[in-house]
This record gives sequence, structure tokens and C-alpha cells, in this order.
Amino acid sequence: MSFDMNKFSLQGKVAWITGASYGIGFAIATAFSAAGARIVFNDITPAHVERGLASYREQGIDATGYVCDVTDEAAVQALVKRIEAEVGTIDILVNNAGIIKRIPMLDMSAEDFRKVVDVDLNAPFICAKAVIPGMMKKGHGKIINICSMMSELGRETVSAYAAAKGGLKMLTRNICSEYGEYNIQCNGIGPGYIATPQTAPLRERQPDGSRHPFDQFIVAKTPAARWGTPEDLMGPALFLASDASDFVNGHVLYVDGGILAYIGKQP
Repeated sequence: MSFDMNKFSLQGKVAWITGASYGIGFAIATAFSAAGARIVFNDITPAHVERGLASYREQGIDATGYVCDVTDEAAVQALVKRIEAEVGTIDILVNNAGIIKRIPMLDMSAEDFRKVVDVDLNAPFICAKAVIPGMMKKGHGKIINICSMMSELGRETVSAYAAAKGGLKMLTRNICSEYGEYNIQCNGIGPGYIATPQTAPLRERQPDGSRHPFDQFIVAKTPAARWGTPEDLMGPALFLASDASDFVNGHVLYVDGGILAYIGKQP
């Protein structure tokens, strides 16, 4: 028995990563490009798309960017038709676009709650619904939903985010259940706490040289004793996008340095 390393290749595949102008989505797209995929991404404004295209060019990646609000079903359907015409049928979808509003539940308006659910749960449904017919026709497809540790855990101020990400976990399992027989695999990645520009203020050293209290908390709760990096998500995403994971379906792969496995040190 031998193993074909080409199973990890994405050569000739079209990968659409939503909201991939920067951060986690950009890192995943970079890994996919290195494996041979053609990269397509969208963002909410022309400025975001232009910033993303400039970043891809700096990496030597010939990406195609589009302006699209992934909560708008008609716009998403139109975008998928445009991608199919201009680039090719989508082989890989990564539902990466997301938002969080850190507001205590009793202070949060229903409007804000709905907005988070709309972007973090309804949009992945809309995007998956748009690409699945093409995947069925082609006879294969990969959908990767960017879930969260909040798909499993609650925490103060993130009621909407946790509800949406918990729902996204179950949407992942249900897409697997409905479309697995068409050789479509839908899995999730649950990042732990990732060091990005958005989380940089939580990692700044205090005036006395000590760690920020939240930084101390995360490092103490993580067996790896560090924050993750966007690069830590590249390998897991590539695995789930490749033929090497063809019998992995409905699974959420937590890339969290071990947080969910750890009860914490005794005080």
C-alpha cells in the first residue's frame, strides 16, 4: 500500500474564500494558492477588495476579487454565476466572512443580534446554497465553514456570536447529511485565539512590562502556552480542501492549541 502525496494538491481547483482581504481568510487563500488553486475572494466594499488585491500581488498571487455582500442572496447567486463564467466552477468554498459584537446580552438590541447571525450563519447558508448545484454537477466539492471555539463554549458578551457559530456547526453537519452522497464534503475549522491585528491590543505589554490581563488568561488556558497565528490554520484548511480528506465529512477541526481539551491549572 502506498500514499499519493498529490492528494494534497489543489492544482486546477477554483477556491472562493469569502472576506479574504486579510487575516485568517488571506492566510488560507495563500496556502491554497501554494497548493495550486486559483483564488477568488470577495469583500463588502471596493476599498477592501483593492486592499486585498494589493496584498495578494505582494505575495505573487494572481487572485480575483469581487465586491459582494454575502448576506444578500440575489447578489451571491449573481456572483457565483459570474465566477463560473470568468474563472470556472467553484470547487472549494470557505465561508470565512464574519463579525462579532462584544455586548452584554441585556444591553444588546435584537437588531444587533440579528446582524451577527445574518453575517455569521445566514451568509454561509446563502453561499453554500449557491455553490452546491455546481459541485453536484461536477461530482465533487469542498465546503469549509470557519466556526469557533464559541461553537462549543459560551462567554460573556458574545451571545449572538456563540449562537451563530453554534448554528454554523450544525449547518456544517446538515450539509454533510444532505449532500455527502454527491461527493461533497462540508467541514468546519474552529480557530482558537489567533494573533491578528484585531487582537493586537489584547496582547500589548502593560506599562510595567507585564502581559495584558486577557493575554495572561489565554496563555494560561492554552496547553500550547501561546496564541495561534493565521499560519497555524493553513495546514488544516489545506487538508480539508484536498482529496486527502474525501472521507472526512461533517467534522469541526478545532485548531486551538488544546484549549477545549484543558480544564486549566489548579489555582
